[in-house]
Amino acid sequence: MNKSVELQHLGLIDYKLAWDYQTHLFDGVIQVKINNRTLLADHKKPTPNYLLFCQHPHVYTLGKSGSFEHLLINKDELNVHQASFYKINRGGDITYHGPGQLVVYPIFDLENFMTDIHKYLRTLEQVIILTLQDYGLKAGRIEGLTGVWIDWDKSNPRKICAIGVKTSRWVSMHGLAFNIDPDLTYFDHIVPCGIKNKAVTSLAAELKQEVNWIEVRDKVAYYFEDLFDMQLKMGQPSLDDLVSH
Repeated sequence: MNKSVELQHLGLIDYKLAWDYQTHLFDGVIQVKINNRTLLADHKKPTPNYLLFCQHPHVYTLGKSGSFEHLLINKDELNVHQASFYKINRGGDITYHGPGQLVVYPIFDLENFMTDIHKYLRTLEQVIILTLQDYGLKAGRIEGLTGVWIDWDKSNPRKICAIGVKTSRWVSMHGLAFNIDPDLTYFDHIVPCGIKNKAVTSLAAELKQEVNWIEVRDKVAYYFEDLFDMQLKMGQPSLDDLVSH
């Protein structure tokens, strides 16, 4: 098992470009696994793992099981709000990505960590739950609703992190979107994650103050490393790969 993970900071990046780059890395990991099937044990190559951190310009994405009815604005209104829209191949319904939101894409060979999708999703949630705990916020889960919630056990739960993934041959892609300090009004134009009558919040909104983006990002990286028992190493995304795939 390869517990080494390459952490790449993509910065503010177009959603489609990041999706294509994810797919490029995802396909590469799968190809290593396929090739290993025909090799003797001593010749098998370890499968690589990647952890991508980024932000996106305003964009709405709809998962493969989602409903178009949960996008509440039309194409012209999308243009007014300078937002794009994509129907994509992750699980889940509709969500929003935008500046101020930390988007994390783990491209992991889960056979290096855990071959249990339920456990994988719960571990992603726990990364954010522990990060929020460091800011004095108690967060948790709502049964049957993947993601992380503030006041999950009260009458006014507020979602602070959405999660949607895709896996094939135990390789993961897509991931989580953690609201640090985005413009929350963009969530008014969708039924977030297809869940009606539930609010959305952010770390800055809950703390009622500005937050240090780099500090939050580094805490998330720390808890990934801890909970997945991995060794993070800094990597540099190839601009050639970003442009050509």
